[in-house]
Amino acid sequence: MTNPLGPTLEAATAPKFLPDPAWVDASGRGVTVAMIDSGVDASHPDLAGRIFEEVGAKIEGSKVTFESVDDGDLAGHGTACAGIIARLAPDAKIASIRVLGASGSGDAQIFLAGLEYAVKKRYKIINLSLGTTKPQFFAPLHDLLDRAYQAGCIIIAAANNLPQPSFPSIFSSSLISVVKSEEPDPLKFGFHYGEVIELTAPGVSIRTPWLNGGYRTLTGNSFACPHITGLLARLVETHPELTPFQAKSALYAIARRNSKLERADRRPADA
Repeated sequence: MTNPLGPTLEAATAPKFLPDPAWVDASGRGVTVAMIDSGVDASHPDLAGRIFEEVGAKIEGSKVTFESVDDGDLAGHGTACAGIIARLAPDAKIASIRVLGASGSGDAQIFLAGLEYAVKKRYKIINLSLGTTKPQFFAPLHDLLDRAYQAGCIIIAAANNLPQPSFPSIFSSSLISVVKSEEPDPLKFGFHYGEVIELTAPGVSIRTPWLNGGYRTLTGNSFACPHITGLLARLVETHPELTPFQAKSALYAIARRNSKLERADRRPADA
């Protein structure tokens, strides 16, 4: 097999971690992904047998706790995101942490509690196809993301679809942030080093599972995020001790190789 990473990068930009090329053919076996969203329709054919845990928020006064639930997805958004992960990492298990209601919206405090739940359980990969624009949650989310980073949790967050920053996607130092592109091939993701939202992944006209065994074609940053999550499940299967820093370094190296191959494909044959 040809090494998808290509030759060693220039010394100034060389990452500290280069993954075994076998990651491309991995399936996420032995990896559990925590998905903080609207729940999951575990009965959907694309997701049957892949849901490891289903919990939902329970509010008692000012306290938010999580308990097992069996009523699936309240909005469809989580099922769509889970389906993308399952397509790319079919042997990965998904832990569904429900923080959104039937309208697909929710309280930022519940979102924060859901993320804390996933971090305390030390789920290796956490998908956040959601965020908040409320400035009062900047500091507590930032602190929690630092704790997650130190705990070895690899967090992937979608950028806001609207032209304003959302948290935690702008915390690029402690997580992996993703915005949609029109590229249809998940393996040809891009990485814009130094930008607030660094990764680009397929997020335009994506066919996803939906409620009641159905499917929808959707566009948005929410659906770019689980593409990177699914690929990271493959990487973690191949490298179980992968750190958040190494994960980002590996994605950067692979994206650099993607960019070089794309430029080579565009070069005239007689150049």
